[in-house]
Amino acid sequence: MAYREIVTKAVIAKGKKNFTTEDSIQVNNNPSTILGCWVINHNFQGRKENGQIIIDGSYDVNIWYSYDNDTKTEVVKQTNNYSEIIKMRARDEESNNEEIIVRSLKQPNCVKVDIKGNMIKYVVEKELGIELVDDVKVKVEANNEEDPWDEIVEEVKEEEVAEKINEEVKEDYINENVI
Repeated sequence: MAYREIVTKAVIAKGKKNFTTEDSIQVNNNPSTILGCWVINHNFQGRKENGQIIIDGSYDVNIWYSYDNDTKTEVVKQTNNYSEIIKMRARDEESNNEEIIVRSLKQPNCVKVDIKGNMIKYVVEKELGIELVDDVKVKVEANNEEDPWDEIVEEVKEEEVAEKINEEVKEDYINENVI
C-alpha cells in the first residue's frame, strides 16, 4: 500500500463562551416603568494577539420606558462596544496562519432592567462560538488498484413503451386476416 499526504484546512480549536455585561444609561426624565428593551445591530470580529483570541464588537441597546406617572413614553438608544479576551488551547501545534471564525450562538439579549432614579441599569447576555482553522496534513492510504467498471443499463420508461405499443398495434388486425 502507498500513502499520500493531503493538505487541507481543518478546525484545530473550537469553543463557546457566555458573556454577561452590565451597563447603564442616564435619561432626561424620571422613568416610571420599563416597557421594553431590545438589542440590535450586533457586529463583531476576532483577532489573535499574544496567543489569545480577542473579539471586538458592538451592539445597540434600545430601551422603551414610560415617565410622568406612565402618561408619556420615550425610547433611548445606546451603542455599546466590547472587547472580549478568550484563551483557547489549540489541539495541534499553533502557527501564524490561523483563521479565526467567530459566530454568535446566542444573539445579545437584555435579560434584566432596573430603574435607579434617572438611571436605567440593564444586563445583556450573549454567547459566542470561536473556531481556529489552519492548514493540516492528513495521511491517507492510497490503493493503486483500479475499481471495476459498473455496467450502465439504460432504463426504459413506461410512457415510451406504451407509446411504442400504440404505434405498432393495428386495431383492424382481426378484420384484415379473416378469409
